[in-house]
Amino acid sequence: MIFVVMAYLWAAILLYILLGGADFGAGIIELFTSEKNKAYTRNTMYQAIGPIWEANHMWLIIAIVVLFVGFPEIYTTVSTHLHIPLVIMLFGIIARGTAFTFRHYDAVKDNMQKVYNRIFVYSSFVTPFFLGVIAGSAVSGRIDPDANDFLNAYVYPWLNWFSVTVGFFTVAICGYLAAIFIIGETNDDNSRVRFIRKAKQMNLAAAVFGALVFWAAHAEGIPLDKWMFDNPIGIIAIIAAVVSLGMLWYLLLKKGKIIIIRVLAGFQVTMILLAITIRHYPNIVILKGGRYLSLLEHAGQEKTIHSLAMALLLGSILILPALFYLLYSFRRSDVAEH
Repeated sequence: MIFVVMAYLWAAILLYILLGGADFGAGIIELFTSEKNKAYTRNTMYQAIGPIWEANHMWLIIAIVVLFVGFPEIYTTVSTHLHIPLVIMLFGIIARGTAFTFRHYDAVKDNMQKVYNRIFVYSSFVTPFFLGVIAGSAVSGRIDPDANDFLNAYVYPWLNWFSVTVGFFTVAICGYLAAIFIIGETNDDNSRVRFIRKAKQMNLAAAVFGALVFWAAHAEGIPLDKWMFDNPIGIIAIIAAVVSLGMLWYLLLKKGKIIIIRVLAGFQVTMILLAITIRHYPNIVILKGGRYLSLLEHAGQEKTIHSLAMALLLGSILILPALFYLLYSFRRSDVAEH
């Protein structure tokens, strides 16, 4: 049953990166859009992320619950030593959701709309940035459970070049996913060309920050290159990501291929995540001094894991059909409006 729980944890994290990433990316795209195009971009993004926004934080909740119930030592370590970026990320999620709701459903249209817009776009940037910071910190080897002062215990584990560059890389990936997702929601060729250009810009930004991640990893003694290129699965995953990227940009030149394009973008990000994690998985948290926290060695009691696995399996029977119906309902509403 432990492998069932681990599979759900990995799937929940992946789906939050893909769906939540496209959601956050909507605000990132809007942040880097000129004033004259913001209104159209905002409305188009609203149509595109509607069904995702309704459900994406479910995956984050599942991941947190799985860690809390099934892997309490890992949950405690991360939530203690990384509580500062975690709190900022959670405030970003709350602020973003609130601003999104009020700017679209507020009964009074006044100058507060500008405030809501600013909160939405800046929290859309801050939230995935600190999500990336947390992810980078978990594998940076900077978390020291034996630290006896505030800075070493709660600041230095995440305030380092590697974690910061992973944060910026995550922001770029989110913008890239959103730009790819929104291309299929455009109504004219000019808008399609503009969002393709946005996708190219975000793709370039992801490449630049990805290179900076490798630089920071090398500078801080993190064996990221070995994790990705020192095993056959990692190499295959990187090759698959590069090939899917080439196919994606080729298909962007053809209309009517948006479903395939979205699948390729999601597949590309999945392969990148697989390449980064497969070498040290199931060591989900790497501590200072070469120690680690493993999903296999630091799991909860066997009865707890068994009950958690059964709950996840039974919950899927209720959650997944409801999620598919939600997506179907939004898509049907969009078709009716057009």
